[in-house]
Amino acid sequence: MTKKIGDVILDVKNISLSFGGVKALTDISFDVREHEVRAIIGPNGAGKSSMLNCINGVYTPQHGSIAFRGQTFKHMNSHQVAVMGVARTFQNLALFKGMSVLDNIMSGRNLKIKSNILLQALRWGPAEREEIMHREAVERIIDFLEIQAYRKTPVGQLPYGLQKRVDLGRALAMEPQVLLLDEPMAGMNVEEKQDMCRFVLDVNDEFGTTVVLIEHDMGVVMDISDRVVVLDYGKKIGDGTPDEVRNNPDVISAYLGTSH
Repeated sequence: MTKKIGDVILDVKNISLSFGGVKALTDISFDVREHEVRAIIGPNGAGKSSMLNCINGVYTPQHGSIAFRGQTFKHMNSHQVAVMGVARTFQNLALFKGMSVLDNIMSGRNLKIKSNILLQALRWGPAEREEIMHREAVERIIDFLEIQAYRKTPVGQLPYGLQKRVDLGRALAMEPQVLLLDEPMAGMNVEEKQDMCRFVLDVNDEFGTTVVLIEHDMGVVMDISDRVVVLDYGKKIGDGTPDEVRNNPDVISAYLGTSH
């Protein structure tokens, strides 16, 4: 069955970002459609993570704008972006290593908790009912990611591949409309990569979540992406389906070397 790609959910227009005199991004434009897996690729230093940082409000670009569901923003902070429904995992894991898997994923529910801190501490009335509801949501994510056996284990004691899975779980706990994944398979062995690919595709398929993915493994990108945008030295050099990008001479030259 062919996947149904929807309307544009994220529209990046003419984004330029500089740090001092160094240009990280120059006039980058691309869009992301609902329910697709959209990959951003390029050599090291191409500006991929800077682009994600602009999308989720960590950096404010000097030029350009980003529209989410037709609403255009020039200046956004990370909290506003999260409230709108954009979640992110990070290249370097930012998990709470001393806390359990359950509590780490539960921390992703913070934006959805309505009760004040006092009622939460007392676990009284509506606050207790709300906590039970959020815990049930977290347990469903734990089941989905097949980490039931580790739910009470401190995250710091888990192997790297499972920590990456917990990081994904925490982002999913926000129930995002758009999920930004910054090298979710970096440092993984072949088996761990296969598992993570399956989870990314299942998130996209079962939850209907739109995925924007940075990944260095070209095999992974070509297998799971609907469309690919290619950056090199902060400029866009390619954009299209995996096959179109694979056969683009500029991409072959920049990413694979002209000898390929």
